[in-house]
Amino acid sequence: MELNLDQERQQAHALLDMLPPDKLNAVRGLLEVMVEPLARSLALAPVEEEEITLETAAALERARASLARGEGIPHEEILREFGLTK
Repeated sequence: MELNLDQERQQAHALLDMLPPDKLNAVRGLLEVMVEPLARSLALAPVEEEEITLETAAALERARASLARGEGIPHEEILREFGLTK
């Protein structure tokens, strides 16, 4: 007998409720990979640390100072520029 979607969900929830914590954690990880593989991979990826050159450090400092003076571009303006607002 084939279950409908609501029955499938109810059965899955019932099975999850029976799992011990260590197995529940493993199933959660599997579900995350199934739902959003790229986000999961990125979240688990090691942080790559690059050495910042003097030139890059100076550019970052200029950018931070510009933002502190209020010279940044508002988020809404960027969204409009890319056609992402109504």
